[in-house]
Amino acid sequence: MTQDTPHRPGHQDRPDRSFLFVLGSSRADGNSELLARAAAAHLPPDVPQRWVDLNELALPDFQDGRHDAPGRQPHETEELLRQATLDATDVVIVSPLYWYSLSAQTKRYLDHWSGWLNVPGSDFKARMAGRTLWGVTAMAHDEHEVADGLVTSLSHSAAYLRMHFGGVLKGTASRPGDIHSDEQALIRAKTFFQGPTPLALFPYEEADAAA
Repeated sequence: MTQDTPHRPGHQDRPDRSFLFVLGSSRADGNSELLARAAAAHLPPDVPQRWVDLNELALPDFQDGRHDAPGRQPHETEELLRQATLDATDVVIVSPLYWYSLSAQTKRYLDHWSGWLNVPGSDFKARMAGRTLWGVTAMAHDEHEVADGLVTSLSHSAAYLRMHFGGVLKGTASRPGDIHSDEQALIRAKTFFQGPTPLALFPYEEADAAA
């Protein structure tokens, strides 16, 4: 299910931080994953990393049972993924831009968040509040504004859960390995996880705050 980078003592500036990288591409070692790994290489060595490839999980389609009683308990694979999500202070969604949004694998994972809101005793929303959501995506376009739909989906998801949003690291690539030719994306990757992570807000909340 995962490839973990063990915690190593050393840097003590943020010892309580841990990253979950959720890989949602339909192919292994895709450009989005390569870009995410380039960014992750610049995290402090004492920050644990867990990598989950959704293609390797038998995760069923989400079934909305929020109005059923009693609340539905997650299946074994789903529960492992839910716990991995809750164990991380930083969740990184790694998805190529498919039809100007998230991949089907990634969307299925996020749909399960809806179910986790109602797992008895989970307190999923309260426990996710204050954590940070990030995104990494590769696309065929040089014009990265075409990924605005993906960015909005992640930003609004973070706002609903009262998470911080670290933004989306974008790169241009199509064929396998093309991301290595996007020098600007690789430069941005070096400092991506060092950037500020403001509390995510819906547009109407931003307008109220500015008023």
